[in-house]
Amino acid sequence: LKLALIGQSIFGQEVYNKLRKEGHKVVGVFTVPDKNGQADPLALAAEKDGTPVFKFPRWRAKGKPIQEVVAAYKSVGAELNVLPFCTQFIPMDVIDCPKHGSIIYHPSILPRHRGASAINWTLIQGDKKAGFTIFWADDGLDTGPILLQRECDVGQNDTVDDLYNRFLFPEGVKAMVEAVDLIADGKAPRIPQPEEGATYEGIQKKENAEISWDQPAAALHNWIRGHDKVPGAWATVDGQVVTFYGSSLLDASVPAGQELTIKGASRPGLVTKNGLVIFGNDGKMVLVRNLQFEDGKMIPASKYFSADETTALELTEEEKKMAEDIRAIWKGILSNIAVIEDSTDFFKSGASSMHVVRMLEEIKQKYSGLQLQNEDVYMATKFADFVQMAVRKLRGEDKEEELVIDYVSKNVNNMTVNMPYQCFINGQFINADDGKTYDTINPTDGSIIASVSSASFADVDKAVAAAKEAFENGEWGRMNARERGRLMYRLADLMEEHQEELATIESIDSGAVYTLALKTHIGMSVQTFRYFAGWCDKIQASECGATIPINQARPNHNLTFTKKEPIGVCAIVIPWNYPLMMLAWKSAACLAAGNTLVLKPAQVTPLTSLKFAELSAKAGFPKGVINILPGSGGLVGQHLSKHPDVRKIGFTGSTPTGKEIMKSAATNLKKVSLELGGKSPLIIFNDCDLDRAVKMGMGAVYFNKGENCIAAGRLFVEESIHDEFVRKVVEEIKKMKIGDPLDRSTDHGPQNHKAHLEKLLQYCETGVKEGATLVYGGKQVCRPGFFMEPTVFTDVEDHMYIAKEESFGPVMVISKFKNGDVDGVLRRANSTEYGLASGIFTKDISKALYISEKLEAGTVFINTYNKTDVAAPFGGFKQSGFGKDLGKLFSTSFL
Repeated sequence: LKLALIGQSIFGQEVYNKLRKEGHKVVGVFTVPDKNGQADPLALAAEKDGTPVFKFPRWRAKGKPIQEVVAAYKSVGAELNVLPFCTQFIPMDVIDCPKHGSIIYHPSILPRHRGASAINWTLIQGDKKAGFTIFWADDGLDTGPILLQRECDVGQNDTVDDLYNRFLFPEGVKAMVEAVDLIADGKAPRIPQPEEGATYEGIQKKENAEISWDQPAAALHNWIRGHDKVPGAWATVDGQVVTFYGSSLLDASVPAGQELTIKGASRPGLVTKNGLVIFGNDGKMVLVRNLQFEDGKMIPASKYFSADETTALELTEEEKKMAEDIRAIWKGILSNIAVIEDSTDFFKSGASSMHVVRMLEEIKQKYSGLQLQNEDVYMATKFADFVQMAVRKLRGEDKEEELVIDYVSKNVNNMTVNMPYQCFINGQFINADDGKTYDTINPTDGSIIASVSSASFADVDKAVAAAKEAFENGEWGRMNARERGRLMYRLADLMEEHQEELATIESIDSGAVYTLALKTHIGMSVQTFRYFAGWCDKIQASECGATIPINQARPNHNLTFTKKEPIGVCAIVIPWNYPLMMLAWKSAACLAAGNTLVLKPAQVTPLTSLKFAELSAKAGFPKGVINILPGSGGLVGQHLSKHPDVRKIGFTGSTPTGKEIMKSAATNLKKVSLELGGKSPLIIFNDCDLDRAVKMGMGAVYFNKGENCIAAGRLFVEESIHDEFVRKVVEEIKKMKIGDPLDRSTDHGPQNHKAHLEKLLQYCETGVKEGATLVYGGKQVCRPGFFMEPTVFTDVEDHMYIAKEESFGPVMVISKFKNGDVDGVLRRANSTEYGLASGIFTKDISKALYISEKLEAGTVFINTYNKTDVAAPFGGFKQSGFGKDLGKLFSTSFL
C-alpha cells in the first residue's frame, strides 16, 4: 500500500521502518516541527531514506482545516493514513481522504479510558489489564471501529514506562504493521466500539496531579505510579512542591526512619534507608524511592535530610578533562544552547528521554569504565551536578563493595565470553579453601577451557553458614515478597541480555548445539525465572493454606489456619546435560518461596552456573542467598546431603546416586526431591501420521545428542509399519550434520565428556553381543572431540540390557510388537523400574486416552514429544524419583 504516516517519536520511527521492510511504500511523513533545534526521530528516519517529510505545527485553525496543509497532504496520493502516537488534531478531510481511510494507535483497551492520558488512568484506577487498540479513526478520534486489540497484565508496581517498554512499544509496533497488512489483504475488521464500559478522563497535567491523602495505600500508590515521570504526582513539603517518583507497596513492619511532615497527610512520612515511607488511611504503607524539587533537582528519597550536605569534589586534571568531554557531548545534543554552563539544565534546555540514551551511550564510548543509568540523568539534571555524580561513580564512592571477578576470557563464536571460575560464597568469588582446582574440557576438541576451583568440605560449611545467616538474619528473610519477585525478574532480564554469551558458554562446556542452547537451555531458563517471579506474592493464596474448623471453635471462637513458609537453606545438585536449565528449574522455585540455596553444578559443566552467580549479584540479590560450589559430587554433594543446617536437598541425576542421597538426608530428616533415571517408552501405532512419528521419534531420541532425561529409551513400533519406520529414520539420520556445535547448521554436537562417550560405545557393543541388530551408527565419529554417530538398534528383545537400561545418548532402541496388541505392548512398556516420561503416536483418541491412563509415567506425550513447559509440573514415578519441578509453586517441595 501507499501510506502516509502522521505522528512522531521513536515509536513512529519503528513503525515507519518496519512498514518499509514489509514492502509498503511510505509516500509522505507528516510530523511535528523541530523542537529546540531537534528533529523528531520519525522525521530523521524519513529524511535519511529520501521520503518526503512535512512538519506542520497544526492542521486546523479555529476548528477549520488549513487548506494549504490539506493540499500538501493530498499531493502525496496516500491509500491509507497510519497514525502511530499522533498528538495533533487531524481534520476529517484528511482522515477520510485515502481509499482505505485512517488507522490510529491508542494505548488503551477501548472503549475504556478514551483520551490522551488513557495509559495513566489505567494505572490510577488500578486496572489489572492494560493494552492498546488500533482502530479506524473518526471524528471522535478514539471512538471509531476497532481493527485489533492486544492486552497484557498490569504488575503491582508497574509504571507507565514499564508498560510502555515491556508491551505497549514492542507489541504496538508489531500490531501496527499487522493492521496495515490486514488492510492490504482485505481482511481488516471494523468492530463497532460499545458504549458500555466507555470512560473519558481528562488530560493529566501538573496542576491536577496533587496527591489527595485521605485514601488507602493502594490508591496512593496507583496515583503516584500513574503519574510517574509525566506529569508527576506531588505534595507540599516544607513549603515547596515535591514530586514523588518510583513507588511500591510496602508489606512489612513499620521501618525505622526520620519523620517528615507532609501537608495534608494525617500521619508524617518516614525517611528511611530505602526511601520515603508514606501511609494510607488504612494504615498500610507505600515506599517512594525518588523525590524531585521545584528547581528540577531529583534526589533519592532516603537522602532528603542530607540532600544539601554533599560538598563539591575537587577534580583531578584527568577528571577535569572528562568534565569537558561531557560538556562537548551535551553541546552536541543541546545545539540550540550557545554555551553549556554549570547551571545548564539538560531537560529545560530541550532534551527529551531519547536524548538521555544518546548522551549516556556517547559517554560510554569515551569512558567505558563509567557505568551510568538513565535514572542518573534524572537525578542530576544540571551540568555541574551531573559531572559531580559521574566523578563519584568513576571513583567508586557510591558503591558499597564492588564485586571482584577474575575471568577466564575466550574469543569464540564472534564474541568475547568472560567466565568466572572460582567458588561463589556469600556474594564473593573466592578460591577453594585448600586451593585445589580441576580442568573443565571442551568436548568439541578436548581442549581445556578453564581451571576451576574445586570446593572442599570447608567451602561447603562456609556456603551453608552464609545461606543460613542470609535466611535467618539477613535482608532476604525480611524482604517483601514482591521485592523478591522484582529481583527475580531483574535476574531473568540480565540472563536474557547475556543470552548469547550464556549459550556460547553452554556450547563449549557441555557440547550443546548453539541454536538449541539459545532457544532451550537459556530460553527456558529465562522463562522459568520469570514464571516463578510471578508466584512470589501469591504463595499465601487459598490453595496454599486453609482455615480449618476445630472442635473448640464454639463457644470460644477459636480458629486454626495453615500457612506455607520457606524451609530455609536448600541444597541443589544438578546434572551436566542441561547445566543452566536444571539450575533454573530448581533454584527459581527455591528462591521464589523465600529460601536460600547452595548449588553444586555437575563437575564437568560448571561454567554457566558460575556466570549465573555473577548475574545474580548484578541483579542485586543479597549476599549469602545464592552460593555456587563447583567440584566433586562425591565430596561436595555428599557433604551437602548430610549437612545438619541444610533443610532440603533437590537432586537431578542417576538413580543409584539418588538412593545414596536419601540415605545421607536421613541424618537430619531433611526434605528430598529426586528426578532420576528413565527408560521412557514411546509406542508408535500403525494408524499414526508416520512422517510425524518419524520426525518426533527422532527428536525423542536424538534431541540434545540423546543427553535428555525424558529421551525415548525404547521405541515400540507396530509390526505392519516397523520396516518403513526404520527405513525413514535411517534416511533422515543420513541428512543430519554432525559437527561443531557453534556452527549454526549443525544438527548433532559432541557428547558431553569423554567418559560418557566411552560408556555409550560399550553400551552399543553390549547390544550387538546380545543379538540386537545394529542398523546404523554405534561408532565414534572420526574427528577430534567426543562425537558419536546417531545409532539405531532393531530386533531388541525385552530381556536385553539395552532394553532395560538407559543409554543417555543418541541410541534408538526399537522393538516390534504385533498388530493390534494394545494391552501386550502396554505391559511391555510398563515392565521397567523407571517412570519418568512416555509417548504415544496414534490417530485413535480413545486408544490414546486408554493407554495414557495405564502408562506408569509422570508425563505422557500424545502425538508429540519433548514439549515441556514451565507451568506444567515435571517429575517421575517408581525409581525415576519423586517430587515435582516447575508448575505451581506450592506444588513443589520448597515450602
